[in-house]
Amino acid sequence: MKLWQKEESIDKIFERFTVGKDPELDVYLAKYDVIGSRAHIKMLGQIGLLKSEEVIAIGLGLDKIDQMIDSGTFEISEGVEDCHSQIEILLTEELGEIGKKIHSGRSRNDQVLTALKLFAKSELEEIATLIKDLFELLIAMSERYKKVLMPGYTHMQIAMPSSFGLWFAAYAESLLDDLLQLKSSYQLVDKNPLGSAAGYGSSFPLNRLSTTEKMGFGGINVNAIYAQMTRGKMEKSIGFSVNSIAATLSKFAMDVCLYSGQNFNFLKVDKKYTTGSSIMPHKSNPDGFELVRAKCNLLQALPYELNMMLLNLPSGYHRDLQVLKERFMPALFSLKDCLKITRAMTTQLSIEAEVINDPKYDLIFSVEEVNRRVTAGVPFRDAYHAVSASIKQGNLHFNRKIDHTHIGSIGNLGNDLIKESFKKVYAFFE
Repeated sequence: MKLWQKEESIDKIFERFTVGKDPELDVYLAKYDVIGSRAHIKMLGQIGLLKSEEVIAIGLGLDKIDQMIDSGTFEISEGVEDCHSQIEILLTEELGEIGKKIHSGRSRNDQVLTALKLFAKSELEEIATLIKDLFELLIAMSERYKKVLMPGYTHMQIAMPSSFGLWFAAYAESLLDDLLQLKSSYQLVDKNPLGSAAGYGSSFPLNRLSTTEKMGFGGINVNAIYAQMTRGKMEKSIGFSVNSIAATLSKFAMDVCLYSGQNFNFLKVDKKYTTGSSIMPHKSNPDGFELVRAKCNLLQALPYELNMMLLNLPSGYHRDLQVLKERFMPALFSLKDCLKITRAMTTQLSIEAEVINDPKYDLIFSVEEVNRRVTAGVPFRDAYHAVSASIKQGNLHFNRKIDHTHIGSIGNLGNDLIKESFKKVYAFFE
């Protein structure tokens, strides 16, 4: 059964092709369709399209379906296209003619879009919480290891002194910017499209402000055509947020894989997050971080995949938009998994506190020597050339004393500023 189906039969191959992965993915949307349907029937009661006893009866029917969803017993029957059709079938089976009235004043277009937006809001809220958890861990580790020096690199060559505190805090601040972008996507999603119907409104006197309030949306997509145009625009905006978070996680995972290797030996990944080799008994591979890197690299392609589906589409609904779900929804699930496992593995990282003492890192203190001479009154360019000549001659005495005081440097991480900024952005999601 399909909400759009008429009397004519359709080809089975065509049916399988058009249904796609909806039965699989719509299990995750069913809860949100119930929320939208509950708000819709209450509004229909307000405008006189449903009697009060009908509103109560349908509401009780939706409550039963909601309980099925929560208990994991809700299923989309074979031959039923999606959760929206399944819910209407269940209501009609229980309530008869009353169940058939639920679709008055809405189209499958705005019904699906409403459920997707409610789903997206819930997912983004969960992702924001997972970002917060990882952020707090990175800040805590930054404070714990703020006095432990490590080599800093540019061009994959040793460059200047860094610290584990500076390194951990860098990724914490990156998550701050990621959360800011996530907030922007959330604000775009948090607008009610219900009542736009197929994209041209309805001749029923729908109270769209009422459904907006009942579903907890922050605002409304006013124009009926534009409400439908947000299908795809919403997913793509979230896609760029996913891209940003995934880029942070992928780069962090790459650092850990690199720094945990024997040639660096800056840190160690806990054994329970590594795998061995079938032939090399000494191996302890950071597979968890490698998989985070790979999965997050794929996630970074999400907005571009979505954009390719949306290219050159005119206004109005098109079946192309159904395919968005097949990339969009699994991407959110994958991102949450990556955030969870990254936090779990990072909690167990162990730091090699004496790594900086290896003589091969002497050269990274050359800038400190240049700066000491500048502080003593030598022009910078002269100090630079003098130190460079001493390095070539092999007679430079390396003073490993570090005296960095400006905000965001080794000696003054500025973590309180980062935490305060994060707190302000995260307050939006609370």
